Amino acid sequence: MAFFNLFLLLAMGHFLGDFALQSDRMAQEKCAGADPTLPWWIWLTAHGAIHGLIVAVLSGLPLLGLCEWVVHGWIDYGKCRHRYSLVTDQVLHLSCKAAWAALIVLMFPAEKPWLLHR
Repeated sequence: MAFFNLFLLLAMGHFLGDFALQSDRMAQEKCAGADPTLPWWIWLTAHGAIHGLIVAVLSGLPLLGLCEWVVHGWIDYGKCRHRYSLVTDQVLHLSCKAAWAALIVLMFPAEKPWLLHR
């Protein structure tokens, strides 16, 4: 049950970061070749950082947030290069959330670092 609950929290955080907190400008300009106000890699780094923060806050593990920051950026970079569709992009992101949840449950079986209070 711990895995499922943590996965749900991370998945909800993902959709918050990918849809509610990502502006149209960020969605377009994080990809190379857009008409930039800033270089594309700054937009992509900022978007990944939002996801990293969400994972760090929900998991209580800043290092895991750093991992999410990097992996989220790699996945979105591939989508921006048209290597796969939006659906594949979302499946990859949610697979990462499942991996993070499994890693936490395996590393901290008696603890619940993602619960800030009971």
